[in-house]
Amino acid sequence: MQTRVLGTELTVSAVGLGAMALSEQNYGPVDEAEAVRTLHEAIDGGVTLVDTAETYGHDHANELLLGRALGHRRDHVVLSTKFGLEFDARTKSIRVAGAPDTVKASCEASLRRLRTDHIDLYYQHRVNPAYPVEDVFGVLSELVAEGKVRYLGMSEPGIDSLRRAHAVHPITAVQNEYSLFTRDPETELLPVLRELGIGLVCFGPLGRGVLTGRFRTEEDFPAGDFRRLLPRFQGENLRRNVALVDRLGELASGLGCTSVQLALAWLLTRGPDVVPIPGMETRERLRHNLHAADLELGAATLAAIEEVIPTGALGSRYGARFDELSNAESAG
Repeated sequence: MQTRVLGTELTVSAVGLGAMALSEQNYGPVDEAEAVRTLHEAIDGGVTLVDTAETYGHDHANELLLGRALGHRRDHVVLSTKFGLEFDARTKSIRVAGAPDTVKASCEASLRRLRTDHIDLYYQHRVNPAYPVEDVFGVLSELVAEGKVRYLGMSEPGIDSLRRAHAVHPITAVQNEYSLFTRDPETELLPVLRELGIGLVCFGPLGRGVLTGRFRTEEDFPAGDFRRLLPRFQGENLRRNVALVDRLGELASGLGCTSVQLALAWLLTRGPDVVPIPGMETRERLRHNLHAADLELGAATLAAIEEVIPTGALGSRYGARFDELSNAESAG
């Protein structure tokens, strides 16, 4: 596995693992035993960046799973988690929290669940405009000084908040949705990250699964899958997005790969500071996805991809129940 550097010194695998898919909640049922085997095989295959959050899974199930599964292999990975969102399973809505006086308690709770004495990369999951970002990152810098956190990150910050936080303590990585279906970071975010020397970690690199071609109708999403609530996966939007995926699949077939591998390989061409973290809950998907790192895409192929998907997906990323995820602070 090739490596890349986030920020100035944090070395990670070119493809990371989005661990949210390893736990049941957001994307439907999961075989936990297979998920653990997948995590171990990912580490064996050179994947070092493993990403989670305190809100992933019912009652923090994802962090708890990683705490159990990593065991003596904890120091083989760069473990990232996030604070500052609260998920209401009853209403399936999300609230942005993260008051400065709660940050240390959130960190301590994540450390206990992850069964570790330090978090390698700790993200503010979303900026809450109710609290000055300087106050939040002042507390986070104390956690770094205490050795409980190694590096700091932000997830989908506004540019102004990013600059202000970076002035308090260097930001190593920003996490943002970025894929062939979500190109927003290219406009403003990426240039600012490169100006400041900050890496980009891409969640949803496969369009939240639609670029796999496995989901063609709303009924294809399992019961309880939150994608059923998102506009780009509903009605005419979904049908038109599936048509784009079919065209990408035809292009990939001609290159001897799949649409998934082509989409991930495309992201890897965006720069040496860009690291996708696809969700891979089975060993079969893991092996398939990691082949993307071996693909080399020439100029003609990149131009063909742009022609197939010139402007990204149709439909907004979040619906009304998730308005707080796409508020004015969001960079995408």
